[in-house]
Amino acid sequence: MVCRVADSQSGLQWRRWLGYLLAVVVWVGIAWGWMPAIAPLEGTAQAADYNREALLERDFSNQDLTDSSFTKANLRQSNFSHSNLQGVSFFGANLERVNLEGADLRNATLDSARLVDANLTNAVLEGAFAFNAQFDRAMIDGADFTDVLLRDDVQQKLCKSATGTNPTTGRQTAESLECF
Repeated sequence: MVCRVADSQSGLQWRRWLGYLLAVVVWVGIAWGWMPAIAPLEGTAQAADYNREALLERDFSNQDLTDSSFTKANLRQSNFSHSNLQGVSFFGANLERVNLEGADLRNATLDSARLVDANLTNAVLEGAFAFNAQFDRAMIDGADFTDVLLRDDVQQKLCKSATGTNPTTGRQTAESLECF
C-alpha cells in the first residue's frame, strides 16, 4: 500500500508538471505568433492603446473605438468622423484640424487636448471631461455639449460660435453649452 501512495503522488506531480509545461508552451506560442490568440466576438469593439503615437492624417472614420486610449498621441489632421468614441481617452492629445464630425464622444476624456481648428460638427460630447481642453477656432455647429466639464472661459468662447441642433440628440448647441 505504501508503494501505491508513492506512485499516485509521483503521478500527481507528473501531471501537475505537464500542466505547467503546457501552459508555458501555449503562452509562448501566442506571444511569438505561433498560435492565434482567442478572437473577440464578432461585432464587439476592441479597445486599443495608441498612447504617445504619431498618427498624423490617419483615417479612423466610421469605426467603433470604444474605450480606446490616445493619451498624448499626435493625431493632427486625422479623421474620426462618424466613429464611436465613447469612453475614449484623448488626454493631452494633439487633435489639431481633426475631423470629429458626427462622432459619438460620450464620456470621453478630452482634458488637456488641443482641438484647435477641429471639426466637431454634429458630434455628441455628452458627459465628456474637457476641463483643460483647447477649442480655439473649433467648428461646433450642431455639437451637443450636455454635461461636459469645461472651464468658464472656454465655455464663454464656445458660446460665441454655438449654432445648430444636434441631429442625434435633438439638443441645440447653445442650450447644451448653457449659453445664457
